[in-house]
Amino acid sequence: MPIEETTAGWIRLFDGHTLFGWAIAGEANWRVEDHAIVVDRGSPCLLNTTTRWSDFELELEYQSEEETNSGIFVRTTMEPSDPATDCFEINIAPPSNPFPTGGVVKRKIGKSFDGKADQWHTMNIVCDREKLVVKVDGQTTVEMENASTPRLGYIGLQYRSGPIRFRNIRLRPIGFESLLDRELSRWTRYEDMDGEFRINEDEQLVVDGGKQQLESKESYGDFSLLVDYQMNSPKSNSGIFFRSIPGDVMMGYECQVSNEMIDDNPLQPADCGAGGIFRRQDARIVAGEPKRWNTILLKAEGPHLAAWVNGLQVSDVYDDRSPDENPRKGLRTEPGTIMIQGHDPTTQATYRQFAIKPQSAAN
Repeated sequence: MPIEETTAGWIRLFDGHTLFGWAIAGEANWRVEDHAIVVDRGSPCLLNTTTRWSDFELELEYQSEEETNSGIFVRTTMEPSDPATDCFEINIAPPSNPFPTGGVVKRKIGKSFDGKADQWHTMNIVCDREKLVVKVDGQTTVEMENASTPRLGYIGLQYRSGPIRFRNIRLRPIGFESLLDRELSRWTRYEDMDGEFRINEDEQLVVDGGKQQLESKESYGDFSLLVDYQMNSPKSNSGIFFRSIPGDVMMGYECQVSNEMIDDNPLQPADCGAGGIFRRQDARIVAGEPKRWNTILLKAEGPHLAAWVNGLQVSDVYDDRSPDENPRKGLRTEPGTIMIQGHDPTTQATYRQFAIKPQSAAN
């Protein structure tokens, strides 16, 4: 994805080749064909993301036959029983349906959409707090100001009847706040540690050598974190620790920030790989590159952790260990601090964006 899109938070929910990051909640023949997610037989069910989302912009393309009945579910449970309470179901259905394409089932019929079957169409859905807007091929079909329940859930693709194909599925979380300012007022420095953290003339955070940490003054439990980083050397190593024990030395989960690979093979990270969760799951591909800006989107919710690098999902972790105060030893869901790591004397890293959206039960 272009840098200007990933730095704005856009990620691909579907990589075009696999169903990594998705879970089938039923029995239908979900599969990947020609860079699209395809289904045409089985029992009615959803294909859901493994990650739940709250406020976001979702965009995808779909292609269906004239009598196909399908839909896009947002803020959904894994297996919703009532679209009036468990989710928002944006329908893909014939004009004869009580809720034709672009309508929100049991919520709002919406404006009619006269799209031809067998063509690819684009659907755009924005969930922003209590507001829901649906567009099909640029035409607004629904605007709701009372989309307050539910506020959090999975993204689901529906099979009900008739064949359907989905592609170019992407999402942008919204509602971030920056944790960086020129004074680093939201962070604690450790002057007795080697190396230096400083803000340069471009108001970017520079990590300069030494084993060191910069620790957030606030604690966070469930959140989305959007980060831009650059490291010129392929061997430079940094990291983002989270749910850390406050005041301790990097005792938290670690989202790795490293572009190093073995034998120049991006499928073999040398040290977990950018976006990998250290000691839990290596990145499935080293998607970050030296000498350019790279973007990480990290999502932490309960025992589920996931990360995207330059728009590609590289990790999808469910921590099933027994609870422990220290995430290096067991599951920690309690809030903890965020720490930016200087790994060793050779560390040279720059961060130009470090923004967070805390998640609560209400959002």
